[in-house]
Amino acid sequence: METILAFDFGLKRIGVAVGNTMMKQAQPLQVISAATNDGKFAALTSLIQEWKPNRCIVGLPLHPDGAEHEMTVRCRRFANQLHGRFGVETVLVDERYSSAVIAQKRGELIDAQAAAIILQQYFDDTHEHNHTSS
Repeated sequence: METILAFDFGLKRIGVAVGNTMMKQAQPLQVISAATNDGKFAALTSLIQEWKPNRCIVGLPLHPDGAEHEMTVRCRRFANQLHGRFGVETVLVDERYSSAVIAQKRGELIDAQAAAIILQQYFDDTHEHNHTSS
């Protein structure tokens, strides 16, 4: 069984969710809203130490046609920093399909909930790829 942390990266806040490969259910965990980059990484360090994830998922925002934009670049950089600082495998998940679900919240976006939706999408996609028909 692997523990997985998922991140909905934003410039002001980072939503965090947790799940594992046995239950395949994502749960919102917390929102990191430290003002500085150092503060954010201090919070990330304690999360990584507490949960000891086997893998981290980072939502990758793209334009509807798949084109990248400024936040795409920032999220890739964040994923690279997670991998570089903590030595944990990092997987980027296309957020375009989960965004439709998030948008239904009438703009009351809770970052940790967004991270949970991204992680659930990862579990669902992974399950479909690994599923064998009996």
